[in-house]
Amino acid sequence: MEAYSDFFFTVWIRFFFLLTPFFVLSTFLAMTPELTAGERRATALRVTLAVLVACFVLYSFGNTLFSLFGITLDSFRIGAGSLLFLSAVHMVHGDDSAPASEKRGAISVVPLAIPVTVGPGTTGALLVMGAEVQHNWQVFVGLAALAMAVLCVGILLVCASFIEHIVGKKGITILSKLTGLFVAALAAQIVFTGVRNFLKIGA
Repeated sequence: MEAYSDFFFTVWIRFFFLLTPFFVLSTFLAMTPELTAGERRATALRVTLAVLVACFVLYSFGNTLFSLFGITLDSFRIGAGSLLFLSAVHMVHGDDSAPASEKRGAISVVPLAIPVTVGPGTTGALLVMGAEVQHNWQVFVGLAALAMAVLCVGILLVCASFIEHIVGKKGITILSKLTGLFVAALAAQIVFTGVRNFLKIGA
């Protein structure tokens, strides 16, 4: 039982930061200033559902995609880690404001769910992490941890107005940049693992 709980917590915390919750929260607030509180909650719930579906698909079919395209896991680790690192750099130095043309209309799935929450780097990392599991119980526990991570992000979005009132926009921006540092470290670890295994270097 301890192995299950340890694996669940490890996967949950990695997924939670991988989904860059505070960057998503900052972008969500920037794109929904004209919405009422009820409309914001409804939008947050739709974003959460879309992210959950996308993440489940990516996490579950990594090995299938690798086999289909003849890509090794380690080569994909290097590519996905590099993209994830670029996303982290953008998070630390980039602008969270949304273009005016994207602030209206149906924004729940595109762009809030994809690519803001589940971008190219996150997509690659999810495929890699899903392909790394070696036991059936790890698949189910991993999916449960992923669902919990997405739910936590969804709760942040539902409470977006309250969090903005308590922390302020600058506080959210600072938390977003700190998340970017964690994601950069995770990306570096993914790349390092891929390079080490690709070059047959011992642990």
